[in-house]
This record gives sequence, C-alpha cells and structure tokens, in this order.
Amino acid sequence: MSSPQPLDLGVRGRRMGIDVGQVRVGVALTDPDAILATPLTTLQRDLKKHFDVKIAANLVSEHEVVEVAVGLPLAMSGEYTDSTRAALDWARRLARRLEAKGREVPIRMVDERWTSVQSHRLLLEAGVSRREHKDKVDQQAAVTILESALDGARRAGGANGDGRPTDRTHTDLTIDDSASSTNPEGDLT
Repeated sequence: MSSPQPLDLGVRGRRMGIDVGQVRVGVALTDPDAILATPLTTLQRDLKKHFDVKIAANLVSEHEVVEVAVGLPLAMSGEYTDSTRAALDWARRLARRLEAKGREVPIRMVDERWTSVQSHRLLLEAGVSRREHKDKVDQQAAVTILESALDGARRAGGANGDGRPTDRTHTDLTIDDSASSTNPEGDLT
C-alpha cells in the first residue's frame, strides 16, 4: 500500500462524504469551494440490489461532485473488520457505477474511528433528542468524515512541500477486480 492521498483541494467543486452503516448510509455535501460540509440525506442500505449505491451515484452526478470521501471503519487497533470490508465493497460498487455512467470521480477512504461517538455528542449538544438520533446520526457521521477529509487535505497541502499527507487517515480506492473482498489491502493505493 503506497502513501495515502488526501482530497485534492486544488480542484474547485463539491465533495461528498459517505458513512456506510449496516442499515443506513449517511450522505453529506460541501459547498463548491469545499469550505462547509452539511448533511444531505440518509439512504437505506440495500444489500441485494444495491439501490443505495445507485442513488448515491445519482447524487454525485446531480450535485456535480468532484471527489467522494467514504468512511473506513477500522478497529481501534487499526485492523480491518467485517465493517471495514463492507465499506470497501460499497465504495468499489460506487466507483463501478460512476464509471458506467462515464464519471471518473476519485473516491478516498477516510479513517472514521470515533465518528459515531462524536456524531452522537454533536447531536446532543445541538438539542436533538436521543429518539431522533437514528434519523440524523448517519448524516452527521458523513459530515464528520467529510470534515476530517477536508482537514487532512488542508494539513497536507504544504506540510511536506510536495502535497503528500502528514498522516495516514486517507487512502485512494482503486478498482482491482482480481482482489478478493477478504484481502482489501490489494485495492488501496
């Protein structure tokens, strides 16, 4: 696995953040200058027909998104889990769907450890009742993932003098159909 790459803030346009959960997919979007990330929608996961991926691809096109940041749910130790592999699989499906539509949009995997805890805390601070959390937490997690990706890109912008990131929180996703989903590291560059 080579050095991870942050979002490319040298390209103007909207960025999308995605939190892939077992039941729902939270989606967030930036403004065209990638300054502010806001919640967009929550999609229901569809493990059979993958309509959630199709809808996400349509949202990428509709909002003219130039990059996508998908949360990578690593274990606290940094190890891959079933959820990690599911998020990578979801991101691969999105990349294929976008390619089929003639859109080559970079998809970055972003370390999302602690985003759920942080999202619940932010919702409580905003006065959202615990009962309403399930409807909002996935969108808030997507915002947190997107903000993390934006912050990482800003830090990396000149920290090394060559645009390489100073941390390992962001990875590019490339499609390698020969790699199995049980060994996702072969798909990251």
